[in-house]
Amino acid sequence: MSSLQVAKALNNNVIIGMHPEHDEVVVIGKGIGFNRKNGDLIPLDSVEKLFILKSHEEQEQYKRLLPKLDEKLIEVIGEVLHHVQLQAKKPLNEHILIALTDHIAFSINRQKQGITIHNPFLYETREIYPQEYKMAEQAVSLIKDKMGVDLGEDEIGFVALHIYSAMTNQHISEVRKDSRLIADMVQVVETTLEYRIPLQSLDYSRLLTHLRFAIERVRRGEIVQEIYRLDKLLNEEYPEMYMLAWKLTKIMEKRLRKSVYPAEVSYLTMHLQRLSQRKEQGEQR
Repeated sequence: MSSLQVAKALNNNVIIGMHPEHDEVVVIGKGIGFNRKNGDLIPLDSVEKLFILKSHEEQEQYKRLLPKLDEKLIEVIGEVLHHVQLQAKKPLNEHILIALTDHIAFSINRQKQGITIHNPFLYETREIYPQEYKMAEQAVSLIKDKMGVDLGEDEIGFVALHIYSAMTNQHISEVRKDSRLIADMVQVVETTLEYRIPLQSLDYSRLLTHLRFAIERVRRGEIVQEIYRLDKLLNEEYPEMYMLAWKLTKIMEKRLRKSVYPAEVSYLTMHLQRLSQRKEQGEQR
């Protein structure tokens, strides 16, 4: 049976230990450090909730953060990550422990001081990352139950981006940039069409989803099969929407600093043409 040897208990919920596979690690789990002495062995299969920091750099960052944290918060974050990991069904990037802990600790302090920060991409986040948003709702609800602090809906959006970042190994700054890019492209569409797309509509949801997956394809460098006859037909039939789609792909190229395959213009043109028809139908009523 594999065991973890305690090198030092930092508090009731955090220990430094020697792991059979990862050498020295920081281990976070509810009550894992309670009454532990140096040299104690903890059977790994007896630990219900475990989050391990293997990177030495991440370990040092967390140790520096630890003295500023309420032990209750450490316990709650551990529980949040346990639930996220179970639902994600894959390993999370371990940086989420530091990033999310620091973010939530700061949010709780702000809340206590009566300072609120508006999340300009809340609706987009809920539509683009529904699974992560649901996990974030559960996390904020757990924090409210355990710590008596209601972080509010805006924070759900911020926490959802941290969860998405950890699930995709994409840095949180890149995730935020993508959300901003999508919001900016939607604004270009609405300005060009002179049409405010209803937020709760299926068309709005489809557009956000399409833009999200287009950005992901560009980031991965995924080849999108070009259909020459379709491209030619769309350019001839819907020249205004084709030009708008072309403009959006150029915005993507500039912001992502990656090439966008021409086929993306065709697929985007079809989405934009549907929106244009919706606008016309609305004006005819």
